[in-house]
Amino acid sequence: MHGNPTIVARDPLLKVENLVVEYPIGARTVHAVSDVSLEIARGETLGLVGESGCGKSTLGRAVLQLRRAKSGRVLFDGADLTALQGDALRKMRHRVQLIFQDPIASLNPRRRIGDIIAEPLVIAGVKDAKKRRELVCETLSAVGLDPALVVGRLPHEFSGGQCQRICIARALVLNPEFIICDEPVSALDVSIRAQILNLLEEMKQRFALTLLFIAHDLAVVKAVSDRVAVMYLGRLCEVGPSAQLFDKPAHPYTALLIEAIPVPDPDVRPAESVAVGEPPSPMAPPSGCRFRTRCPRADAKCAAEVPELRPVASGQYVACHHPLI
Repeated sequence: MHGNPTIVARDPLLKVENLVVEYPIGARTVHAVSDVSLEIARGETLGLVGESGCGKSTLGRAVLQLRRAKSGRVLFDGADLTALQGDALRKMRHRVQLIFQDPIASLNPRRRIGDIIAEPLVIAGVKDAKKRRELVCETLSAVGLDPALVVGRLPHEFSGGQCQRICIARALVLNPEFIICDEPVSALDVSIRAQILNLLEEMKQRFALTLLFIAHDLAVVKAVSDRVAVMYLGRLCEVGPSAQLFDKPAHPYTALLIEAIPVPDPDVRPAESVAVGEPPSPMAPPSGCRFRTRCPRADAKCAAEVPELRPVASGQYVACHHPLI
């Protein structure tokens, strides 16, 4: 294996090895995910954070093979998803599901809720209509919705929070082992976010789920994640236990993100940003460390060499030539 080492997790359910995903745009190429390796343990919630456009959602979709990688492997419970095609991949997807970022846009506005949630069962080959109805009702009840009041209605009749509960029910109805949550609360009001986060935690315990929680809100990630992976311009900057990473960030970019978390106190002034300039284009990423063009610690080594993830504390890894710890 070349490039960044896989960060070892206990009893890994998912392994991502040296994943590269690129988008051709005319004669140019968007380097969305560049040589990313990580592991997620059974029963763990890994938070994946970074600015918009850093490749978080692309990584999640590449895990599901909704976006095929240029190179690298995705191993789910020992099976290489990147090598699967057709029916074999479709059957594996019963065990891996996705909660989309926009709950309302991800629901077909012309279909009844009962049909929307039952569709994965139809695709999975559950032919007994009575059995499908029972599973749909059980799953809706599990996410706190009354099936009798929900199954015959259309998506526009529900609030954003209710639509997200419906999306969670759709993801759970096949009884998966692993769910990718792609910014599941970013489109919701603050008061509704807590309800959905609590619901996800409840569902995780009830159904023994493993979660990849993608978000740009570090406060949310800190609340739900066992470990956190920080991404910048297609590469991993830092990975570590949630409390440890927030207490002592090792990468300057991680520290910058943590400083940007709003403090609910009008007397506390926001910290001055140490980063300079704007993020580079993913079509022309900088040489060496991709954060170097905005980092006050950057030097000639940062421009010449790509930093690899290396341990700086127990369970904490950083890709930086000049870490903060």
